[in-house]
Amino acid sequence: MEKLLLLGDEAIAQAAIDGGLSGIYAYPGTPSTEITEYIQRSKLAKTLEIHSQWSANEKTAMESALGMSYAGKRAMVAMKHVGLNVAADAFINSAITGVNGGLIIVVADDPSMHSSQNEQDSRFFGDFAMIPIYEPANQQEAYDMVYNGFELSEKYQIPILLRITTRLAHSRASVELKTIKKQNENSLPSDIKQFILLPAIARNSYKKLLAKQDSFETESTSSKYNEYIEGKDKSKGIIAAGITFNYLNENYKETKVPYPVLKIGQYPLSVLLIKRIYDECEEIIVLEDGYPFIEQKLKSLLGDKKIKGRLDGTLPRDGELDPNNVATALGLEAKIEDIVPEILRDRPPALCSGCGHTDVFNALNEVMSDYGRGRVFSDIGCYTLAALPPLNSINSCVDMGASITMAKGATDAGLRPAIAFIGDSTFTHSGMTGLLDCVIEKTPITIIISDNSTTGMTGGQDSHAFNRLIDICKGLGVEDKHIRIFNPLRKNHKQAIEIIREEIQYKGVSVIIPQRECIRTLERRIKLKKRKTAK
Repeated sequence: MEKLLLLGDEAIAQAAIDGGLSGIYAYPGTPSTEITEYIQRSKLAKTLEIHSQWSANEKTAMESALGMSYAGKRAMVAMKHVGLNVAADAFINSAITGVNGGLIIVVADDPSMHSSQNEQDSRFFGDFAMIPIYEPANQQEAYDMVYNGFELSEKYQIPILLRITTRLAHSRASVELKTIKKQNENSLPSDIKQFILLPAIARNSYKKLLAKQDSFETESTSSKYNEYIEGKDKSKGIIAAGITFNYLNENYKETKVPYPVLKIGQYPLSVLLIKRIYDECEEIIVLEDGYPFIEQKLKSLLGDKKIKGRLDGTLPRDGELDPNNVATALGLEAKIEDIVPEILRDRPPALCSGCGHTDVFNALNEVMSDYGRGRVFSDIGCYTLAALPPLNSINSCVDMGASITMAKGATDAGLRPAIAFIGDSTFTHSGMTGLLDCVIEKTPITIIISDNSTTGMTGGQDSHAFNRLIDICKGLGVEDKHIRIFNPLRKNHKQAIEIIREEIQYKGVSVIIPQRECIRTLERRIKLKKRKTAK
């Protein structure tokens, strides 16, 4: 069989293509972005006419994928962990409706918050929804889980959650490919009322979901992704979930792990496998990247048995695991050296040289100096870096779209002026409804939509806002004369100050749209044009 050297994200994407995928739905979010991008670049995916356009946000992505499943096709949704919060309504309810065509929801968690607001562990969401969860230890398992996961999804008419972490998403390994499967034909659900969640139907569907739980556990017990590995030394038993199985083995490269090991790659947890390691060993150490999901379950189920992990300090409570802290937990000497040069270790990120956001913030800072600090509510995007020196411009960053609604709440509380700063892609993701609230209530607020014509923070993907922002704002009810546009360049600094100052003084909803293409996408566009010209 053909082998490819793939990132974890790419292995997932390739497996979906090979496994009969008809459509992937996603909003860009590190560390999940490359899944969709790989399918967008794939010549085979284009030949197979696999849908791979970006969605407005994770909720619309989840619902679109569910619609494709309704029509009998195999679908995938990809997002980062905080994106699952946005998709949660549809995600939880999809476990009640069930699926028709196979549906896999890939969620990339980010322990250590490399590019995120929190360390949220998506296994809790999957457990809450009561659906099967996969957690691969390596790229090959990620591929196999997706390839075979569609069949498991269709077997039980249930969505499957595939949970990965940053380290697996962005590391490479050799992956052996399987035979390409044909896409499903269109077919409607056998029960045409399956997807109607009226209470009378939903109550019955929920009973069906509950009735499947024993079967899900049986699947976990027999799964090749859950493996019990014998060990002679019973003083410890080790449960290693997902990628932590690799960290364990890196500490025993020359010898076999002396303790019994239960490798976990599929959930719900198998009581049979857990009971075996519990009965055999004096104490159990749980290795898991993220929250102490397994550890908490064991403590509640097993009582007085010594369960060690993140909760008792055997392992760090926060951050991702690595071979070193696993070694420490096992009483071994840490061997893996930190290869990051000291000069780079604590260097903060910064906006790109020539970025239009910088020119907007320079003007905003000058205007806000008349009013004092603490009045600029920002959002998720490249521009969030304006919280750092030398700009020190923003005072909040909570979640997608919260700049507008937090500024509104602060205004309602009497903090005036209050400024919302949001990017074009984030605005169409989650900012439009907040603007509508402001328009309905005639809130005295100034909203700056810094338009760089792309989803810049995640690599320059297409923005749903492109060439639409003015029409959207008008459609939501913002007055024409209070939608102000300027080009954020140093030569236009005085004009920018005048516009911001004027709109702050207006006692209603005003929207300022600084428009200049992202410097990075501009560079790529120029290079691409030169290559085409050279041909």
